[in-house]
Amino acid sequence: MFSSGGELTPRQVAIQLLSRREYSRAELARKLQQKSFQPDDIAVCLDALEEQDLQSDERFAESFIRSRILRGQGVIRINGELRQRGVDQETSTTAFAKVEEREAVDWFELARDTLVRRFSSPGDTPKERAKRERFLASRGFDFEQIRYALSCL
Repeated sequence: MFSSGGELTPRQVAIQLLSRREYSRAELARKLQQKSFQPDDIAVCLDALEEQDLQSDERFAESFIRSRILRGQGVIRINGELRQRGVDQETSTTAFAKVEEREAVDWFELARDTLVRRFSSPGDTPKERAKRERFLASRGFDFEQIRYALSCL
């Protein structure tokens, strides 16, 4: 299991990380760089893991999207976070389509549910209403979803 000298190989470190949760390729590369592995060794390791289907940006994106939906986050925010984690737009788009279909995601209802968990009324003053709009916008919901959610309170 260990290489000479008791040091872990890039593959061993990556497998340990992947045993806990899915990671994007870019996240794994960053983690391995922090452990001072050589860039060439990291690339070879990640290519092999991907080839063996032990690491998959598609699988990571789907898992990430599902977890963020459970937290009450919208498409805009989730997309931004996927980009920060090195997932390309094509992979994100495909993952969103799969999750939306499989989980029957209704972004309008998710916005409503998220708002209801935090606030009991749409707000009596423009200031209170704006606070609710900002809350949903910060969660990644678009204007139409926000308007719908507020109309339901």
